[in-house]
Amino acid sequence: QDWFYWPEDSWGCHCFDPARFPDPAAMVDAVKAMDGRVMISVWPKFYPDTVHGKALRERGFLYERPLEADQRDWVGKGYANTFYDPYLPEARALYWKQMQDTLVPLGFDAWWMDATEPDWHSNLSVAERAFQMTSPTTGVPGAAIFNSYPLPHAEGVAEGLRQAQPDTRPFILTRSGFGGIQRASAALWSGDVAARWDDLRDQISAGLNLSLAGVPNWTHDIGGFAVEDRFSKQDPAHLPEWRELYLRWFQFGAFSPLFRSHGEFPQRETYIVSEGDPAMADGLTHYHRLRYRLLPYIYTLAAATHFDDATILRPLVMDFEGDRRVWGIDDQYLFGPSIMAAPVTAFEARSRQVYLPEGSDWFDALTGKPLKGGQTVTAAAPRERMPLFVRAGAIIPAGPDVQWSGENPQGPLTLHVFAGADGRFTLYEDAGADMGYARGEFVRIPITWDDAARTLTLGAREGRFPGMAETRAVTVILHDGQAPGDVFDRREGRTLIYTGQPLAVGL
Repeated sequence: QDWFYWPEDSWGCHCFDPARFPDPAAMVDAVKAMDGRVMISVWPKFYPDTVHGKALRERGFLYERPLEADQRDWVGKGYANTFYDPYLPEARALYWKQMQDTLVPLGFDAWWMDATEPDWHSNLSVAERAFQMTSPTTGVPGAAIFNSYPLPHAEGVAEGLRQAQPDTRPFILTRSGFGGIQRASAALWSGDVAARWDDLRDQISAGLNLSLAGVPNWTHDIGGFAVEDRFSKQDPAHLPEWRELYLRWFQFGAFSPLFRSHGEFPQRETYIVSEGDPAMADGLTHYHRLRYRLLPYIYTLAAATHFDDATILRPLVMDFEGDRRVWGIDDQYLFGPSIMAAPVTAFEARSRQVYLPEGSDWFDALTGKPLKGGQTVTAAAPRERMPLFVRAGAIIPAGPDVQWSGENPQGPLTLHVFAGADGRFTLYEDAGADMGYARGEFVRIPITWDDAARTLTLGAREGRFPGMAETRAVTVILHDGQAPGDVFDRREGRTLIYTGQPLAVGL
């Protein structure tokens, strides 16, 4: 639920306009009944005459300079507005209490913290913004803390959630961040980017650089948030370009840490955005399903960001530092240790150049063809598919086709094994949404591939957690270049039952 669910003149009330939202709790319950989850937008912005605004102002917790300048926002007739100052613990506590009293009881699952730059006026000079941001609670000049606002803001909400819901993992999505933001159980997104090809291209390098900076959980608005008139008015002459841009962005999104579509009109639901274009619908559905099937792999990557200080998006230089040719490549990357994605960012491109780093051999995931590393290839890129490559020796766990992440988390596993080198992967599993992992309630299953012996070994299961399946059906699929076609579409392989004890299978 995005912004402006409140009455027009009540920004900061954390309340719903009864004319449009007569029963917010029932709305949340209805979504959950469909196995969905609900995230709500909560801003640090306040109209000073709201109950919450007055309570903060009485304690000196609002920035006064935007009010003194009589700055008006873009809503309705334009309202005087400001933000709260999160640098004092007491201010964070009051902000959180206002959320806790109004929104938390409704059952929302996640918290979308928008405009956390803070963006109270987009057209001010940097000098004026710094002047207005001088902290009223600490007196620290705005220039000294200019970019740090989202960190204490997110930390205050995260700490409140941990106290109010001690066995639920907080989920915060924040539009801006600062060093250490990951400690606040927060993910960043790149803001209100435009629906343009160069913006899509820039998202790739932006995400890679953020990952290098130590922030693993990042996302972007698939399709771009702000849409040009030629797209939003659905001009038939430009519809093919809009659909192709959305498809290409969606493909990149499927191999981003968080896979999310968001933007202004046109609407982004798959069945709406692809109406009248069956090939587009099939292409979008392919990546929906692939993302869900790869959840065992992706969830293990996510666990590694916590336990091992790992990152999900990996610029090639992280894994192939000795190959000088990768140092300048910022439009292809590793998604975890095994999958290399090469998004397409040009209209009507049906191929692109992809460099295969030396030090590993590779498989073209769309064709199953093995390829030598240390070369540049021309990769086919039909409109509905993005070039993907998998490292030789990779072991990639996949799950069944599901409609939502909690549908069958302990269901049958598929292990995709890529010949050509020895490999290993340690699968991570836990209960999924509680804090059990922090109490040691999780499982690791070490898996190794001996390429010379053509033997896959599942090691002894390490650990336990509530709801863990004692036995699992496992299908092992060997990719060695002998079966053409999309490697992740293959379903036939050697089937076995894993009981938690060491098990070896020859292929």
